[in-house]
Amino acid sequence: MKRIVVFSLIALLPLISACNTIKGVGKDITSVGNAMENATK
Repeated sequence: MKRIVVFSLIALLPLISACNTIKGVGKDITSVGNAMENATK
């Protein structure tokens, strides 16, 4: 569980810095959510 939290925080950093618009934020959050969902399977 701790590993997933650390991985998700590391994965969020470049995504947050890369998005310039509200629409971009939504896409980034969705992609992180999908990645976390796939990691737990």
